[in-house]
Amino acid sequence: MKELSLYLMSLLYITAGVNHFVMPKVYLRIMPPYVPFHKTMVFLSGIAEVLLGVGLLFTLTREWAAWGIILLLIVIFPANVEQLKNKKARGKLPLWVVILRLPLQLVLIWWAWLYT
Repeated sequence: MKELSLYLMSLLYITAGVNHFVMPKVYLRIMPPYVPFHKTMVFLSGIAEVLLGVGLLFTLTREWAAWGIILLLIVIFPANVEQLKNKKARGKLPLWVVILRLPLQLVLIWWAWLYT
């Protein structure tokens, strides 16, 4: 079961990372205004997610990748808050989904922590 969980987590981050390049407008919309170079940050976070997702797959890099995911989730948390605060950033998402996303970050951190 732990192996299946690991593969699911890896797939989640690789898919999310690729999505930064496929649908960058979604991520650009939720960038807090005080963060510089929005487009660059969206692409860098996408690259990070892909690399960390792949890193989970190898025993040698798994622990580093898990810690990297934890750090990434903390760093991107302000974008989730921005999405909650800014109706335009929310897009068509219902408010309850955006609210639920905030504590979900804690669950994702815990999930990554299992592999540290």
